[in-house]
Amino acid sequence: MLSATWPCENHGAADAVGAVNAAASGGRGLISSSVYGPVPSRRLGRSLGINNIPPKICSYSCVYCQLGKTERRQIRRQALYEPHCLARSVRERAKQLREKGELIDYLAFVPDGEPTLDINLGKEIELLKTSGIKIAVITNASLIWYEDVRRDLQKADWVCLKVDAVTPDVWNRVNRPHRQLKLDIILDGLLHFARSFRGVLTTETMLIMGINDDSREVSKTADFLAHLKPAKAYLAVPTRPTAELVKPATDQMMNNAFRTFREKLKRVECLTGYEGNTFVSTGNVAEDLLSITAVHPMREDAVNELLHKSNEDWGVVRGLINNGRLLEIRYQGKKFYARKLAGRVSDSNNS
Repeated sequence: MLSATWPCENHGAADAVGAVNAAASGGRGLISSSVYGPVPSRRLGRSLGINNIPPKICSYSCVYCQLGKTERRQIRRQALYEPHCLARSVRERAKQLREKGELIDYLAFVPDGEPTLDINLGKEIELLKTSGIKIAVITNASLIWYEDVRRDLQKADWVCLKVDAVTPDVWNRVNRPHRQLKLDIILDGLLHFARSFRGVLTTETMLIMGINDDSREVSKTADFLAHLKPAKAYLAVPTRPTAELVKPATDQMMNNAFRTFREKLKRVECLTGYEGNTFVSTGNVAEDLLSITAVHPMREDAVNELLHKSNEDWGVVRGLINNGRLLEIRYQGKKFYARKLAGRVSDSNNS
């Protein structure tokens, strides 16, 4: 039986508490709360997402975050889900997908906040290794200076580290970190981790117009990444609704950044296109929409395709919107649908 101390302590994360309580009574409820997808990924193929952080607890409050504004910035790691229940839920979902003939390339920790804030991350990775599916973690790398965080990440097969800027002023503007974080210590931790990691190490640099896309900052970031030596460095722009009214770097600035990165790094790839609509339904399309869009806002055409696969109509979406559980957001001329979280708003002026 689960201890009552496993849920988050009085931070208002109802999803986390509900998920753990559901796990205590058999584990079924945790599947919809903490496992989603698989979703199409430009880096990982088809990944089954693991949401091991309740919304929205993070060490950063990035201006471009697709999850909205950070409600609770913290750098203290804590226990959030019981590891065995979380792993069981992932294995059950993976089994369901295999029985349907669906392919999973990775089990990916991509939650509603920073995954390394979960003090049980390493244990969860260990438990999931038995599935035979590769483990990926996408992290903002802000806690990489903690020895135990580096130790946990060492257990993954594929890790992506966020490096949006390497000068303090720009870093503060784009990532808006917890006040106790220091960029120089984080950068040192990144280098420390890269020297010892035996899996596939990648980085992501998100370029925002007028903040971190100028040639000087891009060149400094590329210089640092050259020391880090990732297997691949990704350059990206926002493709979904953002937390603040910011705009992606222009095509010209992206091209300039790509050339700068290619001069200093072996493999560089731009993430600017749409990843596709190959979402999979569990048979409960309402829960599918809520679990996926909590982390991964979906375009209107993707929602339509998921509804079609599930033999459902748009009434499911209207019902979720009318009940205040789903938001319709316009971004760059397209409609997106996202689960209603505290930091999200229903409209974006980035159109």
